[in-house]
Amino acid sequence: METHHKELTELVELTEDDEASSIKELYEEVNKLSKEVHAIEFKSMLNKKEDPLNAILSINAGAGGTESCDWANMLLRMYTKWAESNGFTIQVFDILGGEEAGIKNVTVIIKGAYVYGYLKGETGVHRLVRISPFDANSRRHTSFASVEVLPEITDDIDIEINPTDLRIDTYRSGGAGGQHVNVTDSAVRITHLPTGIVVQCQNERSQFKNKDSAMKVLRSRLYEHEMDKRKAEIDKVYEQKKRIEWGSQIRSYVLHPYYMVKDHRTNVQTSNADAVLDGELEMFIEGYLKS
Repeated sequence: METHHKELTELVELTEDDEASSIKELYEEVNKLSKEVHAIEFKSMLNKKEDPLNAILSINAGAGGTESCDWANMLLRMYTKWAESNGFTIQVFDILGGEEAGIKNVTVIIKGAYVYGYLKGETGVHRLVRISPFDANSRRHTSFASVEVLPEITDDIDIEINPTDLRIDTYRSGGAGGQHVNVTDSAVRITHLPTGIVVQCQNERSQFKNKDSAMKVLRSRLYEHEMDKRKAEIDKVYEQKKRIEWGSQIRSYVLHPYYMVKDHRTNVQTSNADAVLDGELEMFIEGYLKS
């Protein structure tokens, strides 16, 4: 950025008032430099130890049957689009489809620099208001889905797991039918007995790979569990404990009778709901980090 600034200063000195092409070039370079400065300022807000890590993202449909399952699937698409537009990769760990449409729950890992830092503010309840495509009478429905974002804990962060504390079950993973059905017990479910935390993975055809992936998720959940315990102790001292509970949404997505997406924590909002659902989350991510 320093080199860019030096080049821009030289360009200003060489530009004459009546040189339209040079003024246009200068304007473009100023915009580029401004974006670079903004990116650095934005990155400076991601100063926690876990911010640079990959993110493990889980979505769970709330009460409401097919409508909520479809909403959970819409959220999965939104985060997938966001990841792809930023050059990140996304891998499904575990997914359970809805009975008629959508998904009941899904766990994915999004890989890339500072993904957890960007997405950590997405944890909470997300509310959708729309005319239901599953309602023959075209009535307005309100649906809820919860999102949980955890950092993928790497080996350099010490999370000690005693093998005797684990119960490991294997089962036959689901498939699309025909040749895609896995006829071996390759899916893995791991229960951490002291905490009751359960993780499972069926994405890989190899039981070994599924176990390895499930252990990564378990490490992250245990890390989050430990962080929650520490936070609870601090909150108890200051009597300021706040919990995200079902129904206390962090963000609303309204598609009827008007279009609006609003974050209730930061008051950031936009009428371009379609763009948000297509993965344009930057204004909400930045609004949360600045707050």
